[in-house]
Amino acid sequence: MLSDGSNVNVITQLMIFGFFLCLDAFLYVFTLLPLRVLLALLHLLTLPCCSLGGSRLLQPAQVCDILKGLIMVLCYSMMHYVDYSMMYHLIRGQSVIKLYIIYNMLEVADRLFSSFGQDILDALYWTATEPKERKRDSIGVIPHFFMAVFYVFLHAILIMVQASTLNVAFNSHNKSLLTIMMSNNFVEIKGSVFKKFEKNNLFQMSNSDIKERFTSYVLLLIVCLRNMEQFSWSPDHLWVLLPDVFMVIASEIAVDVIKHAFITKFNEITADVYSEYRASLAFDLVSCRQKNACTDYSDSVARRMGFIPLPLAVLLIRVVMSSVNVQGALSYSCVFLFYMGMVTLKVLNSIVLLGKSCVYVKRANMEDKLFEKPPTAVPGKTPSRTSKTSRCTAPSGDLSGDPWSERSPSTPSCTSIPPTSSVTTQPTPTVIPNPQAETVAPPTTSPTTTPTRPSTSPEPDPDTLTPSPPATPEQKEGDGTEGTELKHRTPKKDLLDVDRFTICGNRID
Repeated sequence: MLSDGSNVNVITQLMIFGFFLCLDAFLYVFTLLPLRVLLALLHLLTLPCCSLGGSRLLQPAQVCDILKGLIMVLCYSMMHYVDYSMMYHLIRGQSVIKLYIIYNMLEVADRLFSSFGQDILDALYWTATEPKERKRDSIGVIPHFFMAVFYVFLHAILIMVQASTLNVAFNSHNKSLLTIMMSNNFVEIKGSVFKKFEKNNLFQMSNSDIKERFTSYVLLLIVCLRNMEQFSWSPDHLWVLLPDVFMVIASEIAVDVIKHAFITKFNEITADVYSEYRASLAFDLVSCRQKNACTDYSDSVARRMGFIPLPLAVLLIRVVMSSVNVQGALSYSCVFLFYMGMVTLKVLNSIVLLGKSCVYVKRANMEDKLFEKPPTAVPGKTPSRTSKTSRCTAPSGDLSGDPWSERSPSTPSCTSIPPTSSVTTQPTPTVIPNPQAETVAPPTTSPTTTPTRPSTSPEPDPDTLTPSPPATPEQKEGDGTEGTELKHRTPKKDLLDVDRFTICGNRID
């Protein structure tokens, strides 16, 4: 229960850590992605001078980088046909109540676009890097590519309408619209605190709050850039904007703290759960930095938090290019220095985040999960859900990885990484099949005797050597293939185990 300042500090630490995770993924689009695209194109151009040892022209990681670069270039060129000034004046001519409704609809649409957009991008990356000898079950790379371009363009326009509405609220004379939009955050408390939340639901909501807070900061940056451009970059106007900016940020922070405080109070959830959430996010970061980890780090953040940086980056580039006039050698030198500063910030942020993540993972005793092998499937049985969550994607820092070149159902392309055991999904305990329990019927022994085991069987857990109490009628009804496996399963009490049998804090036995 969040009753003192130290517990509130735990929420703040989670929000800050998640904010810098989103910032790292966002800066990646501006700093490292252009360099990776250039390296991929250079490799493609130098192919005639090199011997073709493999069947692929480009590695899967390079293909994904080129696709991301093409999507951003096409969407940026399409955004030139959207007039920001006309959209601003069109929104400004509407009534206050209508703008309030429009802003709420845009927030809902942004969540839907974020959840649907990552599936479109994942489908594109998989289709583009799928082995050629494998039978294609998809519609092809070109349709997926145009779907991804269309999605990023629509999502960028949606965020532009949000920024325009916020800009109208900042420039209104009586600030009534800004007050109404800020009060909308407090309405979120009403729709959240009186609902039943479990740990995994609270984790999803925390990730959504982190993503929304980062997006709102970028929207405020866009509003400040547009207003400063209209006033010829006058420093005096910046001091006029700062009170409203701080007021919006303070309302966001206050609403998040109050909302999480009452949710944990009504659902009797301890504040330590936020440390577990932070450890889960840190585990994702450390897993993606491993040598055999595949997916790009920005994709990992997108899947975990629902934050997709491509539409937001396209809109920010469009606003900056229209607001800042770059002419002359001195201006280009300043742009180059600014880019080097962004690269430096990205590298430093990544180093600090990786160091903090290692500390959080070690503090949560999760470092063994980074190196343990995935559980082997029992013959004749369907693989568990944990085997489906293994990562086999291209390394973000190594362009030579070929994760999807030999991917097939029988031969995985890379070493699978164990699942993060996060609280967003119901954790499946690791199944340790007992050969004795599956092949030999348990002998009828007295409670004082200890069951014998073959010398060739693995060392069982001490808990399995103790005689079990007589089975209850409820346990007898659930006996079967699944019941036999669960009976001899040794559950691990890890820190991310979710109690799924509590309602309003009272355990149902």
